[in-house]
Amino acid sequence: MVHSIPEDTIQRIKNVANIVEVVSEHVVLKKAGRNYLGLCPFHAEKTPSFTVSAEKQIFYCFGCHVGGNVFSFLMQREGLAFPEAVRVLAGRYGIEVPTTHLSPAQKERLSENEQLYRVNAEAMRFFQRTLMEPQSGQKAMSYLVGRGMTRKIIDGFQLGFAPERWDGLYRHLEAKKVPGDLMAKAGVVIPRKDRNGFYDRFRDRVIFPIMNLSQQVIGFGGRVMGLDLPKYLNSPETPIYNKSRCLYGIDKANRPARLSGRVYVVEGYFDVLAMHLYGIENAVATLGTALTPEHVQMIKGMVGASGQVYLVFDSDQAGIKAAQRSVRVFEEGFLDARVLVLPTGHDPDTYLREHGPDEFFKWADKAQGMIPFIISMAINTHGLSLEGKIKVVAEVQESLAAVQDSVARALYIKQLSERLQIDEGAILEKVRLVAGRTMPQVPQKVYRQEQMEVGDSRRLEQQIVAMMLCYPQMIPEIVSRNLIEYFEDVQLQKIARMLGQRGLTEKESAADMVSMIDDPRYRGLMAQLALEECHWDRQGCERFLSQFEARHRRRMREDLQRQIEAAEQNKDTELLSTLLRKKQQQAGRGSINS
Repeated sequence: MVHSIPEDTIQRIKNVANIVEVVSEHVVLKKAGRNYLGLCPFHAEKTPSFTVSAEKQIFYCFGCHVGGNVFSFLMQREGLAFPEAVRVLAGRYGIEVPTTHLSPAQKERLSENEQLYRVNAEAMRFFQRTLMEPQSGQKAMSYLVGRGMTRKIIDGFQLGFAPERWDGLYRHLEAKKVPGDLMAKAGVVIPRKDRNGFYDRFRDRVIFPIMNLSQQVIGFGGRVMGLDLPKYLNSPETPIYNKSRCLYGIDKANRPARLSGRVYVVEGYFDVLAMHLYGIENAVATLGTALTPEHVQMIKGMVGASGQVYLVFDSDQAGIKAAQRSVRVFEEGFLDARVLVLPTGHDPDTYLREHGPDEFFKWADKAQGMIPFIISMAINTHGLSLEGKIKVVAEVQESLAAVQDSVARALYIKQLSERLQIDEGAILEKVRLVAGRTMPQVPQKVYRQEQMEVGDSRRLEQQIVAMMLCYPQMIPEIVSRNLIEYFEDVQLQKIARMLGQRGLTEKESAADMVSMIDDPRYRGLMAQLALEECHWDRQGCERFLSQFEARHRRRMREDLQRQIEAAEQNKDTELLSTLLRKKQQQAGRGSINS
């Protein structure tokens, strides 16, 4: 693996990093024998197939076949490059990653994402300092205090202020030797139309830094303090910021949500701050987008499949539409959610300020499931007249079609039938038509072939690679007997060759071995094999290798016999003579080996 971080630093991090601790920040894990099980954060599943080994410091999902060590988990989950994952873990465990050894060329080649994180971090510090300055930040500070924000909240969420200048941040970053193109790629400045310089994206706005789970600044939100439009302005999509995969406040909400098994999804920055202000820290907000499957996976990673999710929507038509859009993503993510609608005219900020957290929790206890909420709101909107009932069915049929549990869907249809006094079969027919139109056949996964029953050859080859990982003392013999060349599976052969060339020692862990592979397909396969129980001893290894070798010779003889029979049928005397000599040579080698 090519990178600019000293190997001894990486090894120190490996020695102290605990993969169970790190993964537990993203996945709810439960002890299962010697390993831990949870719902995979990389694909939607209802039954846990994601396995983490504390003993071997590796993970593997038996559903989507993603696997690796603690570094590759962060790389896959957070979209980090290897050096970034190393630095995140180094910061977590208090290990300094030296940069003095880097040449100017190496420093220039530092990961682009790392550079973007640094630009954002420096921009955040600039916004914070501007807010705290008595003159430049007075207006913004007064606005925040007027919204009920305390110094603890302001500091905890690292809020800031973008001055009313076209180039305040640009000049600051320029003085720090940050190239303008890099600032633009981070989304904090915008190129001028004439391509002659840059200007600040955020001006005269309160700034909300957006963090990922690793406490890195990935983007910003800015709010005006008056009536100007747009009221909110967010960072554009960048290599490190994708609003469909980010939730505001997740860095603060992750641990409280795990402890409580509950998370509140609210609509804006100030809603999250207000929840924290009143001690409700398990709250997150979407960033100007509808809830996505990626959001649901992130939420499920915090609370697990049986966790409680509350969508805090407004009771207006927009809130109802938001709930309707969310049904499918929660159903397909195998996660239930309830809809918490506060009294008319209230959002979490105003309601908590007026009534306090106890009343908020009482209101949450009355929250309806998503389908009952959509049915109730449709009836409230359209009424129970003849035309109203037709409109109610038309409004809820897509949401009913999205329910994947056939029993739950049948019960909801029964409930709707009773409330509308419409024949259950008529509603069911409507739902089936919608389901057929909106739910096309799911495409086959790319790993389908790997899920099929593997042949004897592949099983045997898997066992040999597992042997090499578990009992590396046998590697020299496997290499000297040329057994790797007998492999039929290309992936397994590549892994075996790499292990054979490296010559592993008993001191190397499974995580060390997995980290040798950059290709995620091979890394996942190696992680799967490394997770197997280690039951090998010298005698068992010798016996298994002899059986594998004998099987190969038998298959060679059978293949040769088929070629001889084909040559006889084709009356190819020259080829037949060559094949018979080869058969005689094989027989001679077989008698010597026996």
